[in-house]
Amino acid sequence: MNGELNNTSELNNASNTPFRKKGGRLIFMGTPEFAVASLDALVKAGMNIVGVVTAPDKPAGRGMHLQQSAVKKYAVENGLNVLQPEKLKSPEFLEQLKTLNADLQIVVAFRMLPEVVWNMPPMGTINVHGSLLPQYRGAAPINWAIINGEKETGVTTFKLKHEIDTGDILLQEKIIIRADETAGELHDEMKEVGAQLLVKTVEGIANSSIKEISQENTQYSIKHAPKLFTDTCKIDWTKPVDEVYNLIRGLSPYPAAFTHLDGKLLKIYKANKEKTTPSIEPGKYRIDNKTSFQFAAADGYINITELQLEGKKKMNVDDFLRGHRFV
Repeated sequence: MNGELNNTSELNNASNTPFRKKGGRLIFMGTPEFAVASLDALVKAGMNIVGVVTAPDKPAGRGMHLQQSAVKKYAVENGLNVLQPEKLKSPEFLEQLKTLNADLQIVVAFRMLPEVVWNMPPMGTINVHGSLLPQYRGAAPINWAIINGEKETGVTTFKLKHEIDTGDILLQEKIIIRADETAGELHDEMKEVGAQLLVKTVEGIANSSIKEISQENTQYSIKHAPKLFTDTCKIDWTKPVDEVYNLIRGLSPYPAAFTHLDGKLLKIYKANKEKTTPSIEPGKYRIDNKTSFQFAAADGYINITELQLEGKKKMNVDDFLRGHRFV
């Protein structure tokens, strides 16, 4: 991990940073758990957050009770002003934003903003993105980095502009991807790294120590990270074992890579790989002494260690093999 990529001069002492309490005014926008780490880091750094914008409460669960977003729960617990607009272009919401008179807006894991919103503060709007831009622009950068077998990724803070994920870079920090790391594990590591990088970014903006860099002038080439669909998650066993293994890691725990077992959907959450000439056709499976459950790929086997069969709960392979009757 580590390795900040954008050179900055020595940051001013924290107490002198204009965005501290009673200083410059910040609005934070985010919804899921990933964004909570960033909001928490800003709060603990004493930043002057005058508003938190998050998704409206939505019905969920068996009783379809209204559920608050992770960001709203945190904001309410910490006494922050919460806004939950249905439409980001509504006159009422735009008037609320103007009234808050923010100097800078911060976006972490939120929906796309219309220009009238992101261009409102005098210092603009910054975003935290889970890749080393311009690599992996798009909705699923963590997943695609692992699916594509990358050895490293990172976090970028950048200024919003018209085209998604194309704004000038403020700071970046590298993260090494372990050979067995899942998307969920990388997500948890990245949210903490991103949170600290965000605080550095806000401080750097406040004291003018950050030089914005065009994405055209970075060492990285453009790569895309489109939204994940069902077809993305279906395992093609004719692929090399490395590709199948990376797909499983890159989709775990959600939405999960899947195949079919005796006509039922089988999600695979964890596995390891074995490179050898398979004795069965790709897509066929074999069981070894009720302790090993393997599917053949083009040049080896995927040894499943955690799975979920349609209609059953998630379980480790030992429990599955003890209770499942194969057709």
